[in-house]
Amino acid sequence: MTVRSVRRADLDEVIAIDATVTGIEKRAYWQRVYRRYGISSRGEQRWFLVALAEGKVAGFLIGEVRDWEFGSPPCGWVFAIDIDPTARQAGIGTRLLSALSTSLRRAGVRKLRTLLSRENTLILSFFRSQGMTAAPMIPLEMDVTPESGAGEASR
Repeated sequence: MTVRSVRRADLDEVIAIDATVTGIEKRAYWQRVYRRYGISSRGEQRWFLVALAEGKVAGFLIGEVRDWEFGSPPCGWVFAIDIDPTARQAGIGTRLLSALSTSLRRAGVRKLRTLLSRENTLILSFFRSQGMTAAPMIPLEMDVTPESGAGEASR
């Protein structure tokens, strides 16, 4: 198995893995991600890595360094990770995460974080098996769509 930076020729296989896992082909989305993390990452602290098994993309990981957001010193973030379901349990995710961790250490970064859905027990189990634990942050959210009747009180 080889881990390396993504190439344009890998994008169709990345899209296929994502579509297999999510059930939705998001070609335009992945093209934007490739432009930002694959092409534009030269000289930046961004990584779009692929794992090749027998010459075929078996998984991918996208990560970056974010600094001083939410009062946090520079830390690494895993933005996306996925493995072809037929290639799981072969250590591919571990190799991808290890490659990112090595790059982060070289950049002087000491923490790695990610966000995921509580219902995604598969990826939660993977990250926990890699030594990740709950972070000292709490994600918050709210709907920003207008409620029916909103604005009427100002009349």
